[in-house]
Amino acid sequence: MTRRFLTTAGAAVLALTLAACGSAVASTDSSGRATTSATGSATSSATSSATTGAVASALADNAEPHAETDDAAYDAADAVQITLSGSGAAVEGSATGVSVDGSTIAISAPGTYVLTGTLDAGQVVVNSTAEGKVRLVLNGAQITSATGSAIQITAADEAVVVLAEGTDNSLTDAATYAGATSDSTEDTDAPNAALHSMADLTLTGTGTLTVTGNANDGIAGKDGLVIQSGTVTVTAVDDGIRGKDYLIVEGGTVSVTAGDDALKSDNEADDTVGYIALLGGTVTLDAGDDGAHAEGELTVGQATVTVERSTEGLEGSAIVIDAGTVSVTAGDDGLNTPQGGDGVSLSGGTVTVSADGDGVDTGGALTITGGTLVVSGPTSNGNGALDADGGVSISGGTLLAAGSSGMAVAPATDSAQPWVSVTFGDVVPAGSVVQLVSGDSVVASYTVAKDTSSVVFSSAALQDGASYDVYVGGTPSGQAIAGLTAAGTVNGAERVATVTEGQHTGGHTGGGPGGGPRA
Repeated sequence: MTRRFLTTAGAAVLALTLAACGSAVASTDSSGRATTSATGSATSSATSSATTGAVASALADNAEPHAETDDAAYDAADAVQITLSGSGAAVEGSATGVSVDGSTIAISAPGTYVLTGTLDAGQVVVNSTAEGKVRLVLNGAQITSATGSAIQITAADEAVVVLAEGTDNSLTDAATYAGATSDSTEDTDAPNAALHSMADLTLTGTGTLTVTGNANDGIAGKDGLVIQSGTVTVTAVDDGIRGKDYLIVEGGTVSVTAGDDALKSDNEADDTVGYIALLGGTVTLDAGDDGAHAEGELTVGQATVTVERSTEGLEGSAIVIDAGTVSVTAGDDGLNTPQGGDGVSLSGGTVTVSADGDGVDTGGALTITGGTLVVSGPTSNGNGALDADGGVSISGGTLLAAGSSGMAVAPATDSAQPWVSVTFGDVVPAGSVVQLVSGDSVVASYTVAKDTSSVVFSSAALQDGASYDVYVGGTPSGQAIAGLTAAGTVNGAERVATVTEGQHTGGHTGGGPGGGPRA
């Protein structure tokens, strides 16, 4: 359970959208020298990505993100070329901001530094105290450290890592070094990741980066961390990608395999930090603990987010999903927010959850105004597909919540959109088809993923106060979302129940208002 509670109300109704924004592309010319082209201006990339004011509104109460749309752009003529070779490096020309001492490349001034080649047992250390960005262009760079982080940014006004177009790059840290054990505290400033930054950090460009965190984290930023683009693959024994103040993914392809949390933002200093915003791109997470863990809000816009394995899938003081596609597999709770938080809000997009604990577990309210939520919940009666202490309210979109019946929760009786609740006398085995029928028309068809004894359904197709027959069997038809379709046939099916809209047929009402006839 997250430890930081929001004190402001209304954060859960914030909405996020993302559209194409200005971009910068790093590439190489025929001599291997880096060049760039860019569009857009030096504006905050997280806010400029919105077609409306939704993203800016969602981020307005949080620390302003640092990244700019032109972060990848630079003049190749002004860049310092550094060629990595085995246990050393060569710097082209005379550059006062960089020095080489054995296998350590030390960068001490703002500017653009292009790294090419392989460093077998060395390190790039940035310690720039002057005003201005330090831009590291990885142009086919493979850096492995035997003593610490592969890239260690001790100080910089701001740090940018550019993945040059068409290049493969890798960063690997040592298996052990001071301050970087898997059980070390993350409150210290000691480097503990293959890419470690004490400054605001931006990853951008169109190349690829493979990061291996052998000692602790893969990528760690002690301030803000923004991934604008590129293909980033991280494997870490502890956390995968961590931005202490905030972690924002605007685009690209991000894949993380982590022993603990895959994505994390954990600053608890105040309510403006510790947030995660997944605004675009494709994000795939495999986690030993949380797929994404935010001490502040966790928001999803036009991103495709897949949590392949986790204890708890997405966790934050509030969860706001406005668009995109989210798929969560969790050994415990799928979506989780704490007591005193602002709950879970769905206003658009498609969310599917497979959870052995609660599908949605919130100490606040679950509020659905749009989008689609399909939950394949627990088989144990000690948990429920939905568990909302502040109740479940639905006024738009589609909800299908299936699981055990002991803790089943239905929407509030004053929800604006009709709903039905079905409790089966016998468990419906995994793979069976459950169909909701009005007269001769199939309103909804659901192929259950697990043994199921309760189904709660709501959509605009339902009518206030109407009765519906429930069948087990038959054939679904139409496009399926996690087994849910809007049509089917009942040939060969068995009618097992009749339910009335707005009446909860089992479970409990401890998760908030629900049950009884609609007022």
